Amino acid sequence: MSADVPEYRTLFIGGRWVEPSGTDVIDVLSPHDGGLVGRVPHATREDVDRAVTAARTAFDDGPWPRMTMEERLTILERLQKLMAARAQEFAALISRQNGSPIGWSVTNQVLGAVGHFAVTAQAAAALPMEEQRQGMRSPLVVRREPVGVVAAVVPWNVPQFTAASKLAPALAAGCTVVLKPSPETPLDAYLLAEVAAEAGLPEGVLSVLPADREVSEYLVAHPGVDKVAFTGSVAAGRRVMEVAARNLTRVTLELGGKSALIVLPDADPDVVVRTVLTGSFLNNGQACVALTRVLLPRTRYEELSVRLTEAVAALTVGDPLDLTTEVGPLVTKRQQARNLDYIRIGVEEGATLLTGGGVPEGLEAGAYVRPTLLGDVTNDMRVAREEIFGPVVCLMPYDDEDEAVRIADASDYGLSGAVVTADTERGLDIARRIRTGTFTVNGFSIDLTAPFGGFKNSGIGREFGTAGLTAYLEQKAIALPAT
Repeated sequence: MSADVPEYRTLFIGGRWVEPSGTDVIDVLSPHDGGLVGRVPHATREDVDRAVTAARTAFDDGPWPRMTMEERLTILERLQKLMAARAQEFAALISRQNGSPIGWSVTNQVLGAVGHFAVTAQAAAALPMEEQRQGMRSPLVVRREPVGVVAAVVPWNVPQFTAASKLAPALAAGCTVVLKPSPETPLDAYLLAEVAAEAGLPEGVLSVLPADREVSEYLVAHPGVDKVAFTGSVAAGRRVMEVAARNLTRVTLELGGKSALIVLPDADPDVVVRTVLTGSFLNNGQACVALTRVLLPRTRYEELSVRLTEAVAALTVGDPLDLTTEVGPLVTKRQQARNLDYIRIGVEEGATLLTGGGVPEGLEAGAYVRPTLLGDVTNDMRVAREEIFGPVVCLMPYDDEDEAVRIADASDYGLSGAVVTADTERGLDIARRIRTGTFTVNGFSIDLTAPFGGFKNSGIGREFGTAGLTAYLEQKAIALPAT
């Protein structure tokens, strides 16, 4: 195997590189051309047992939970700086595995992950781990203590960003973690393990286990796990919750979305175009927060649909490692087929193919789909209701503001959303009416200091910042003798 195709023969269990229990491997394939990107061992149930045992021992008897917050944050600051120093290396690995355009990988996948550690450190420094207060009958001491052993199961679309959204607060809180990366994107998790070891995480605090669904389920069901933090599909999230419930294991679930961008009649068309390009086609459309439904006022539907069609048709599609690429391939041929199938279904249901559809010429070897706009979409169509997870966006006309809100809210999901308007107060009023976890007025934004999570089928719990940190802390009340 060539030097630029890494092959790992060991697993990172409890802070050590050890031989795997089995002989199966995971071949990571390029979404750009199908070539081999790297190879890692496939973790087994026995490896899960070893990792959970190491995490359990480190939590019950090791130094990490017993350090002061300042001591833990010093080590995590080293980890953060090491990640930042190797940002280009992380980003290239991610783009080669999942097709994210390299520029987006640097700024969002990697520097976003670094940002999680920085924001969590600020939140942790400001959050007292022990407080004294007067109770009803006697003085009280209220403590915040780490929840325990955490199973962090992360997806392939934003692997480092979602890993950091779990690792940063869990580790800061004093938890120990078994990280389970997706089999499509394990290589950057291995690089993270190298960085964690160099930063000085104590023995047992972190393990990295690449594995398939069956082994993941075994990890989630493990009696030694105190909390599961999962990002993925709604179907997988339901299964995680079902399996974790057997042991009453705590869960945080960040699931899918079908988010709406409401364009009000007074909207600036340039802002509309910019919001769609950045909020709908980010990461090749492989983002749970993507604005995949664009609601346009009927009075301006033709004007705005023409502008959007021109802008989307002009997007540069190509090799994710090319800095000029704006839309890369989907993660696998299976995802490509899924997207192409949804485009066909949309047209059969009555939608108009405004631009895109099909595979770009010259890129047939990869998992590419042309950035696609479907026009005249109504809410009874599958393409308006189901998460497609790719560069496919629906344009939906509406007649008045109340109808726009009804359409936006008529979804099983509630993760993200946005509005474009010349009147900020009017936009804020729209935001208050939509049942969704995050919302942006005039643009598209995810703020690492703000609570992140969904309503309805988009998940349970919140991540990021203080909200994310407290998800890994239990509260204990101690009553003292009355004075």
